[in-house]
Amino acid sequence: MFRLLPYMKKYRLQSVLAPFFKMTEAVFELFVPLIVAKIIDEGIGGNDEALIVRYCLLLALLALAGLALAVAAQFFSARAAVGFASEVRKGLYKKVFSLPASESDRLGTNRLITMLTGDVVQLQTGVNMVLRLFMRSPVVVIGAVVMAFIADPRGLAGGGLWFLVAVPLLALAVGGVMIFSIRRYKASRSSVEDLTLELRENLSGMRVFRSFGQEEHRKKRFEKMNDAASRALVRAGRVSALTGPFTMVIVDLGIVALLWSGAVSVKAGALSTGKLIALYNYMTQILIELIKLANLIVTVTKSAACADRVGRVLALDASLAKIPPELSGGEEEIAFEHVDLTYPDGTKALKDVSFSIGRGQTLGIIGGTGAGKSSVISLIMRYYDPTGGRILCGGRDLRSLDESALRARIGLVPQKPELFRGTVAENLRFGDPSADDETLWDALTAADADGIVRSKAGGLDAEVEQYGRNFSGGQKQRLTVARALVRRPEILILDDSFSALDYATEAKLKKSLSELSYRPTTVIVSQRASSLRRADRILVLDEGGQVGLGTHEELYASCPVYREICLSQESEGGDAQ
Repeated sequence: MFRLLPYMKKYRLQSVLAPFFKMTEAVFELFVPLIVAKIIDEGIGGNDEALIVRYCLLLALLALAGLALAVAAQFFSARAAVGFASEVRKGLYKKVFSLPASESDRLGTNRLITMLTGDVVQLQTGVNMVLRLFMRSPVVVIGAVVMAFIADPRGLAGGGLWFLVAVPLLALAVGGVMIFSIRRYKASRSSVEDLTLELRENLSGMRVFRSFGQEEHRKKRFEKMNDAASRALVRAGRVSALTGPFTMVIVDLGIVALLWSGAVSVKAGALSTGKLIALYNYMTQILIELIKLANLIVTVTKSAACADRVGRVLALDASLAKIPPELSGGEEEIAFEHVDLTYPDGTKALKDVSFSIGRGQTLGIIGGTGAGKSSVISLIMRYYDPTGGRILCGGRDLRSLDESALRARIGLVPQKPELFRGTVAENLRFGDPSADDETLWDALTAADADGIVRSKAGGLDAEVEQYGRNFSGGQKQRLTVARALVRRPEILILDDSFSALDYATEAKLKKSLSELSYRPTTVIVSQRASSLRRADRILVLDEGGQVGLGTHEELYASCPVYREICLSQESEGGDAQ
């Protein structure tokens, strides 16, 4: 919880004013029972109408002052809570984007979405409640006990001692509930995360489920997870729900004891009727405030669980390892030296991979599913650091380079083409925000995508729907190639970027890329051997290990795995050899 305090820095004034106004309101409220006692004992009992009028006007004045103070406190607490939540959300969002891929994978998308939405909203509610009630409720409870002994100085005569018995019992009950339930609320959040993931998967895969007739199965699966999440929340809330009844029973017993002993004292003449009513009002105030405090404890318990989760993410180290800069060790643009990669979950992705590629050359990477092709790309992009060996870029270890500067030199076309809601121009300018329209059209022409854009109403200003739904798979692939070319990259990475293209379109696109005036160093990942035939070197991977490195002709003659891939594609009607 304390990790999040820096996010309140901008709202320190509001965080002080809100509880101050609430405490002032509470102090005014504590005088009301004494004034009522005066009206009963001296005004009504003494038949003094002037005194009754004066004290009634005083009560009205206290009510108006209390209203003004309550509104001011609510305003400042709401402002502080909303501002705090906004700062936390911005900090969390920034942290998520700066985390290494290993941490993002470990946390998972569903958990991060739950944090950015549900957890932050719960924190906002918690802060709002704390600023309004955390100081007010104790002031009223303690103040009511003090005022009860002012009304009945002898304490034992009117039963004021019952306050000293009831309040500690109530504090123990509320504290016990908080300690017992906070762990259960933490556990319930995991169930909610699983439910969020299931819902997200069901909505995104709805067409697939329908095509395979899986609707009923997915409904039952969702209902099962929903029931599990509900049970977890019920378990967490069951103990918290007892707080209200416990406090009411304790306070009601205190009131019964107070009225019994107070009635005896009134009958004996040791206590006035007005003071007994004042004592009853103070006990009622304690009841109301402790019920509020019980609700506050429940809210704080939930918020504390959320704060712990959010705080752990914010405390994560967002940087990859850094080593001192080295002198250039060679002319190769990219070089892997005995590189190993093991993912955080223990999966061995790459084993002893070594290759190099010179500036302006083309490297092809091929292998079966799960061979480690995309893992090589992730290492070049420095989403991960190798767990063994080292990677050089321009003769320098990647770990000595600034991540942003490294990625600014690279144009990546990912395996899954992704477009984002907005216009075509906005999507293309991811590569270079300052690019003019001429640069965009040049990139589109080089990616054989200019015809796609010209056919859309609005051209560069044509709307792109969420996930690029208004474009086909092949169109999205060519547009993502154009997006990478807009920045005129020194290194161009095509991660299986021709999979949705027919052979004629692929050949035309490769020809355009080979004629680029700035000659980027190119890395092509593909499952088609024909796509890599003219590469300067081809790296062959099998189950994470390097089984071949050379030209198409060399590998066809000497690498059984590569030859098998080529022959299998020839038999399917391709032109692998």
